Amino acid sequence: QVQLVESGGGLVQPGGSLRLSCAASGSSFSINAMGWYRQAPGKQRELVATFTRTGSTNYADFVKGRFTISRDNAKNTVYLQMNSLKPEDTAVYYCGLWSGVRFYWGQGTQVTVSS
Repeated sequence: QVQLVESGGGLVQPGGSLRLSCAASGSSFSINAMGWYRQAPGKQRELVATFTRTGSTNYADFVKGRFTISRDNAKNTVYLQMNSLKPEDTAVYYCGLWSGVRFYWGQGTQVTVSS
């Protein structure tokens, strides 16, 4: 079993920045992929940015140049640095981890971009 704990969400003005963190813990798990997804009210959950096992990254087009995903392998933690935030970035941001056997979700953290 894997537990994912997210932190760092909140309220920010347009143009501002936030940094999200997600720490994975559990017994005997591997990380094939880990990253961030988001779900806005009334919309489907969508990929924001992920790492693969080899370390390559994948970004959604709508965040390229604004968001950066990074990781600390020793801590099984991924981060999402979000800059130049827009109102349309408002959503619940979820951490997701693919172990190669099943997919795990965190509880989500709310990001609200509003003046």
